Amino acid sequence: MTEADRKTASVNRTVPSSARIYDYVLGGKDHYPVDRDAAEKVVAAFPTVRVAARQNRNFMQRAVNEITAAGVTQFLDIGTGIPTEPNLHQVAQAAQPTARVVYVDNDPIVLAHARALLVGTSEGRTTYIDADLTDPAAILAAPQLRETLDLARPVALSLIAVLHFLTAEQDPYGVVATLVDALAPGSFVVASHITTDLDPENMAKALAVYRQSGVFAQSRSRAEFARFFDGLELLEPGVVVANQWRPVGESPEWLDTQVNCWAGVARKR
Repeated sequence: MTEADRKTASVNRTVPSSARIYDYVLGGKDHYPVDRDAAEKVVAAFPTVRVAARQNRNFMQRAVNEITAAGVTQFLDIGTGIPTEPNLHQVAQAAQPTARVVYVDNDPIVLAHARALLVGTSEGRTTYIDADLTDPAAILAAPQLRETLDLARPVALSLIAVLHFLTAEQDPYGVVATLVDALAPGSFVVASHITTDLDPENMAKALAVYRQSGVFAQSRSRAEFARFFDGLELLEPGVVVANQWRPVGESPEWLDTQVNCWAGVARKR
């Protein structure tokens, strides 16, 4: 039995998982009844959550395409989640076959499916690290990261829909700063984060559902989210809702949907 198999066997199927809830709203199949029940309660409070989840993925794809066009072909994706096509490496390697991607997550279900994340181009490389965002030093010290990415060259750090699972006590700003400090000039940070700024009542209900289900989620304001980019150069259009970040080919109704999620991309000078 592999390590992934052992961890999967030990999964508590009576407690919802943020990764499995996200998988459900994206239309995936890797979740349990407890996750579906929690997700449907979120949908009742936040009816556009499915569109919001998809728009997060679309934002990731647009950001990766912009970054590869700028010549950066190394990616560190933390909070990977259950594989959902197109995955980051598929987007990056479609644009640049030699792109290298390191995925990081600590959810047993994600680990079990990690092999699906490791199928990339023959010219590029992908790998997976079983680690937690709250321990950035361990991520940076992982042999798989050092064997795959050259930190002396620019790297794109992807933090899509993951920072809102960190409490203030877990020092999310310090976590991001530690990761950014290890990156070379010319690197990028790509991030998105849920907020109650735009729809306070319904988002407060959705967050309450997460917490009642045992999944912590922390809303942050636009200003609080922007702090994650302190010291970096924000790309235009700056911090905006996810579906408004350089939209390409999006239908008008999707552009107008309230996604309640801030997004931004910044470059390390």
